[in-house]
Amino acid sequence: MPARPILVAALLVAPILLALATGATAATARGHVYLDHNENQQRDEGEPGLGGVGVSNGRDIVTTDADGRYAIDVDDDTIVFVIKPRGFRTPVDENQLPRFYYIHKPAGSPPLRYPGVAPTGDLPEAIDFPLYPQSEPERFHALLFGDTQPRNQEEIDHFAHDVVEELIGTDAAFGVTLGDIMYDDLALFGSLNRTIALVGIPWYNVIGNHDLNFDAPDDRLSDETFEATYGPPYYSFDHGPVHFLVLDDVIWKGAVTDPDAYPGGNYIGGFDERQLAFIENDLARVPESKLIVLMMHIPLTGGFDDDLRQRLYRLIEQRPHALSISAHHHAHEHRFITREDGWRGPEPHHHVITVTTCGSWWAGAPDEEGIPHATMYDGTPNGWMVVTFDGHESTMDYRAARRPADHQMLIWAPEEVASSAAAETELLVNVFNGSERSRVWYRLGQAGAWTEMERVIRPDPYYLAMKKLEEGDSPPPGRRLPKPQDSRHLWRAMLPADPPVGTHLIEVRTVDMWDREHRDHRVIRVD
Repeated sequence: MPARPILVAALLVAPILLALATGATAATARGHVYLDHNENQQRDEGEPGLGGVGVSNGRDIVTTDADGRYAIDVDDDTIVFVIKPRGFRTPVDENQLPRFYYIHKPAGSPPLRYPGVAPTGDLPEAIDFPLYPQSEPERFHALLFGDTQPRNQEEIDHFAHDVVEELIGTDAAFGVTLGDIMYDDLALFGSLNRTIALVGIPWYNVIGNHDLNFDAPDDRLSDETFEATYGPPYYSFDHGPVHFLVLDDVIWKGAVTDPDAYPGGNYIGGFDERQLAFIENDLARVPESKLIVLMMHIPLTGGFDDDLRQRLYRLIEQRPHALSISAHHHAHEHRFITREDGWRGPEPHHHVITVTTCGSWWAGAPDEEGIPHATMYDGTPNGWMVVTFDGHESTMDYRAARRPADHQMLIWAPEEVASSAAAETELLVNVFNGSERSRVWYRLGQAGAWTEMERVIRPDPYYLAMKKLEEGDSPPPGRRLPKPQDSRHLWRAMLPADPPVGTHLIEVRTVDMWDREHRDHRVIRVD
């Protein structure tokens, strides 16, 4: 019988011993999550607390009582945040950035090239989180940006004209930038945030490898400027019937000492133990009937510490409704993670590597407005994704920057072909949002028979042609495009034998993984 009091005492003392070992000061944060009737972000008399709401310190999660009260352990480097429940919104600042957290860093961030958090002083007597009711239906849209990644103000201006202007007035519930918000110059966070704010919806942010403090000695201090700007580098929230987990999957390996090395390359994909504990604690509160959406920067399918990847798989693979989304690769693809990848779930896991808004880092020839075409190295135009959530289902629509919504493919064929050589002439179609679950057909002429095309994995021919122009005697203006890489959404077929002489339409139709049809066409001459 005496073992139980001893165990309880040990559990109470353990956090104190850990704090002493790390030099941190253990304390308890207290406060309320409450309904802010007058929206002044202060809890006034008569404003009720909200029970059953999660509050986290980045590892543990506590639930508010019936009066909205919570208490949670903190040390002197903790961000306390509320897990937004369905049917409520958090405050946003003047740049539409959600403010759902309190940073407790009594001494502030250490000196770094880009400033972090100013000293916050003593822990307040109460850290209260205001919430406001809002309608969150079963079906809603969200916008996804991969790698906005401007080097300078000129590229922020490209982004404003190429992407933001078209999205003003959107009916999306919120947006997310999936990391590499910047291209190393963290002083530009403010300008980019003001630009995205014009879209007019709450905007969440994922940390990427180019958003780090490269002069930080270790991963623990690499997020200081991000935290000062956006808050916790990982967190979760509900919207409608969906639970979102925003993850920090960039592990910084320390400042680079080689003056010739690129500083942004000293990282791997993965999670530290504290974040893995948060993910496990968070998911334990989420019913299995809910769709969970994991949003990160580095894809699970590459550049990742395999042990850490497998530990994440163990936490999500038995859930019937799970989706993960990343960016980073500057190519667009749908991956299905299977047992060959170490996945043990009953069904393959859908992982989306989304299109980047900066495309190929704003490379390529500029148009009449001075904006580079920025085609990604798999042949996909730069753009963004619109995700429609409906219950535990989701569908994804790709949008090319400054192109019509139905611009979903590029048909590659010669301008003319001899009738006798048609059967040896290759037709290639890049279906930008296609996947291994898509089907593609073509026909020559409106009376021609539909022929199913074969999926191939190889470089996009249009991109290869642009690279050839760059290497010629009269290269186009603009920054050189990156080296071509394989496209995973390319289909091929040979033209039919002996087509009649004349001018014909090549028509292409595709059915995607959501059973939606897309069509396009191209003119070809047969001699």
